[in-house]
Amino acid sequence: MVYVFLAGGCEEIEALTPVDILRRGGAEVVTVGVGGKIIRSSHGINIEADITENEVVLDDEVEGIVLPGGMPGTINLEHSACVQKSVQFCAQRGLMIGAICAAPSILGHCGLLAGKEATVYPSFEEELKGAVLSSSYVVRDGNIITARGMGVSVDFGLALLAAVRGSAASDKVRKSIQCAEQA
Repeated sequence: MVYVFLAGGCEEIEALTPVDILRRGGAEVVTVGVGGKIIRSSHGINIEADITENEVVLDDEVEGIVLPGGMPGTINLEHSACVQKSVQFCAQRGLMIGAICAAPSILGHCGLLAGKEATVYPSFEEELKGAVLSSSYVVRDGNIITARGMGVSVDFGLALLAAVRGSAASDKVRKSIQCAEQA
């Protein structure tokens, strides 16, 4: 199961596109509302999460987590004790951690990107704390997948799917949604 954390001010495309792609590929996805079950996105869209952060269970069922960007969504995610605990849980077990747009800064502040290749929304590079910065739009280094922003949400979702269900599942979804290969 993959937890996708949603906080007030999240970027809705960065949050929901990975949910859609992961579910199309057969992954169990649970959206988690940080601060409540109804989350208002950065563009004023209300999203109803499956559960709240108080209902998160970190156990053997967890395959990974996803942190969407957006402002102030990224800041709200970073201030959540549940998000911090979930990041550490996945990091300690080598489980998939996905972060897009500004959200890779959370991983940088946790010290998880030191020496790893990563990408982030261009104005947040200094927050990656020791990462090997990449100009690529989506980067996977081990269990960590980072992406630049909303425009690459589909490719980010496909990379997440490949991490939890394999490249064949990701390729099948890519073909079914008529998505061209990333150049």
